[in-house]
Amino acid sequence: MLAPKRVKYRKIQKGRIKGAAHKGITVDFGEFGLQATESGRVTARQIESARIAITRHVKRGGKIWIRIFPHKSVTKKPAETRMGKGKGSPEEWVAIVKKGAVLYEMEGVPKDVAREALRLASYKLPLATKFLSREIFDES
Repeated sequence: MLAPKRVKYRKIQKGRIKGAAHKGITVDFGEFGLQATESGRVTARQIESARIAITRHVKRGGKIWIRIFPHKSVTKKPAETRMGKGKGSPEEWVAIVKKGAVLYEMEGVPKDVAREALRLASYKLPLATKFLSREIFDES
């Protein structure tokens, strides 16, 4: 599972996810990509689950890039605990994804196989996504 090796602060404030992504919005490494069409948080488990769905469908062929990383810790207080007594302990790691960010890229497989693999991966994610191809960016 993805998690940072070390962080400056264990507990991070929640924050708000506003606006669209400016970086990482094009297919830079592979031929095909999966782009987020809405903003949200993706947990390390969801990232790994989608990666496994892609690799299983392409039968470990081609190359895959994961373009997001869970840098932010999310804390939770134990169940049935009274209010107060400080913030809960870090439970999981999440990646903050803004609208337009490319989540996964792949190459070395036919377009129809890539489309199906990324469609299966999108079911594992809590965000709406769309399929991208390098051809779209080469024309402009």
